[in-house]
Amino acid sequence: MSKAIRKTSCSVVEQTEASVEFQRDVAERLIKYGRMVVARGYIHNSLGNIAIRVRHPAFPHGVAYAKHAGVSLEEMELEHVVITDIPTGQLLHGSVPTSVGHKLSREILRLRPDINAVIHVHHDETIAHFAAGRLNEVKAVSLEYPYVMAKPAHVVPSHLDVEDDVGPIKDFIQDTNAVVMVRHGITTMGRNVSEAYHRLNTLTSEVRRIVTTELLAAARGAEGDFLTDDEVRWMYERAEDVIYPEGSAVFGEGT
Repeated sequence: MSKAIRKTSCSVVEQTEASVEFQRDVAERLIKYGRMVVARGYIHNSLGNIAIRVRHPAFPHGVAYAKHAGVSLEEMELEHVVITDIPTGQLLHGSVPTSVGHKLSREILRLRPDINAVIHVHHDETIAHFAAGRLNEVKAVSLEYPYVMAKPAHVVPSHLDVEDDVGPIKDFIQDTNAVVMVRHGITTMGRNVSEAYHRLNTLTSEVRRIVTTELLAAARGAEGDFLTDDEVRWMYERAEDVIYPEGSAVFGEGT
């Protein structure tokens, strides 16, 4: 595919025959957050994904920036960043296809026009926590969890592979900002990659708090003191005003 390089005020932009611009600033943001995710111990190999949506007049759902298969988020460089169509996964920039996990990210972006970034990781404590018992929810210990997440996490049982068959997510994806896949990992989403990352950190921290609360309570012969459903629902409803008071939120695509 032939390419031409031109400069804009914000970044170097690469123009392809498909009229999809390779925006270097978006790719660099993908790389930056990939390394931040790895630095927190969420990823141990080439599995795990980040997808960032960029709006495009020729593509109703926009296009998605992601890494191609076979390279880790830690090792990813500009040459490993690809652009795909969101509904089909067709490569619009790059020659190496994405991993199977990108299919789930794309389907979330397709079904949730309010979401512009998706992060998928394999968090050790979350995998272990849900493997240790038949759990179907993430309880709330802290006050920050409901405010940052804004919606309850949805738990997918291990017999459902929503990376391979994304069909079932249409039944719940509108009502959550995080998907916990038992024995697999976590997917969080946000209006930009920063929000998706903050929700990832908040969810994983809450899982650690839950584990600590349950262990300490058991040692003391007591039960953990979790927030009630009504308390959590009240905080979900006020999340926007608490996290982004007085219109402080700035949500640009891919920011």
